[in-house]
Amino acid sequence: MHKLEFLDLYIFKGLTNLNDGFDSETIKYFSQADFKVLLYNVEQYGLGIYGIEPWKDGEYYDCQVYGSHTNDCTNPAWYKKVFDNYVKEGIDLQYAASYHLPENIRKEFMIYEDL
Repeated sequence: MHKLEFLDLYIFKGLTNLNDGFDSETIKYFSQADFKVLLYNVEQYGLGIYGIEPWKDGEYYDCQVYGSHTNDCTNPAWYKKVFDNYVKEGIDLQYAASYHLPENIRKEFMIYEDL
């Protein structure tokens, strides 16, 4: 299974991709409510997040990467705090992220990296 297939089946399931062509089709964007669910799913599977990139009205808004907050991308404290800070700004944003799949998940689900 490809990494993107895994994400679609287990992390993004039931969520609405808001990328209407303003970015690469392989990058999925989610509403605040859906991104909150996505972060829960990431934590439940023990995945990591390398970075969170919110966009506003189809335009780049900001980017936060784990290395600025922790040395462990699988630590949910960093991405929850970053997300909470964005929510507190009260701006309607669309969220994308880049994901780390630990070796145990890769083996269990027979995942290989997409090209």
